[in-house]
Amino acid sequence: IKAAAMNGWIDGERVMMETLLCFKRAGCDGILTYFAIEAARKLNRG
Repeated sequence: IKAAAMNGWIDGERVMMETLLCFKRAGCDGILTYFAIEAARKLNRG
């Protein structure tokens, strides 16, 4: 995701949040990810 975003192929922030949401919808109780800090910042911003 990060490499594709750096090349401008995708909206990295949007794809990151969509991916995490998909894990949650699939029933995950917890998600371990390299995106944890970025996701937390985005969620705190609203």
